[in-house]
Amino acid sequence: MEHCIIVGCDVHTKNTLLKAAADRDEPVKRLFRSNRRGQAKMLGWLREWSAKLGGARVVVVYESSLTGFVLYDAVVAAGLECYVLATSKLARSWKNRVHKTDERDAQMLFEQARAHVLAGNPLPVVVVPDPELRDHREVTRARTDLAQKVTRVKNQVQGLLKRYGLERPAGTGKSWTKAFRAWLDALVGSEELGWGARVALSTLLAQLRSLEDEMKYVDEQLAVLAQHPRHAAAVEAIAKFPGVSVGVALTFLTEMGDLERFANRRCLASYLGLVPRSDESGETDDRKGHITHHGPPRVRRALCLAVQQWIRWSPAAKARYERLVARGGRRCKKIAKVALMRLLGIRLWHAALNAQGAARAAQGSSS
Repeated sequence: MEHCIIVGCDVHTKNTLLKAAADRDEPVKRLFRSNRRGQAKMLGWLREWSAKLGGARVVVVYESSLTGFVLYDAVVAAGLECYVLATSKLARSWKNRVHKTDERDAQMLFEQARAHVLAGNPLPVVVVPDPELRDHREVTRARTDLAQKVTRVKNQVQGLLKRYGLERPAGTGKSWTKAFRAWLDALVGSEELGWGARVALSTLLAQLRSLEDEMKYVDEQLAVLAQHPRHAAAVEAIAKFPGVSVGVALTFLTEMGDLERFANRRCLASYLGLVPRSDESGETDDRKGHITHHGPPRVRRALCLAVQQWIRWSPAAKARYERLVARGGRRCKKIAKVALMRLLGIRLWHAALNAQGAARAAQGSSS
């Protein structure tokens, strides 16, 4: 009988706690540093253990976290099996939630892995993107991060103006127009604000200019990324949709990864977290609640921004939105927007799949 070493890892920035056992044995606890040297020691220990059992299979599982896929890459490179589990889909008892420790987490992961190996229970794994796709994600995520920082600084400026009772002059528009920015610059050098407020406004405006310069640089890099052979055909196809910019298109493609893994539109909508929660038990009818919010929040945010522009510029989308809102009920505007987000996500998925398939076919015929 082939032996199997099962390992549950609770990974943190400094240390990695392991609960490991062979087959049905009681697990042992080991602690390693979460750096390259510590990972090398851990993998050496597992390989040595495997050799003692005649080349036993080794299965390692850990939760997805801020440490990314560094451990996954190291384990796979060592020739061992590794699974990264979705934190949101791990079932935790009330006791484990209240009395949470690293050892309990490692034990829970170990039990999940052993149930998978010995009984065939499914693991709630996340799809591990290849290194190139991970690298491309960094560009789109940097652009999203910069946009959020710009919004935060603008809100701080607006808050400062409110604290001092200052209203924008007539003729400066309703948004961050050139005239409004010129008025803000003039405030820094005027006596209308006190010394401290002028210092605060000056530094906020300097931060805003710096962030906007960085956004321009990242936008240039997004244009370069859009021409990458991996994304070019799909970006061209889905950026034709009203409201879908190159940035939204690249965010959708890099965060979604392999689009062929979704069997149908329902699977896609479920992955995006744009389906309602279900509450059905015993005699209770199936009641629908808020959307699940599962899946990548960056894609939902990008779809929300795209839908806002879609409604603004497309008469058909605006008519559909107003028709959904007219149905009435609480939160009808939010519900209508979520419905359009789901519709747009499905359309982008179909368009990107078709474009990628056509690109592969053209490449195959040319070779």
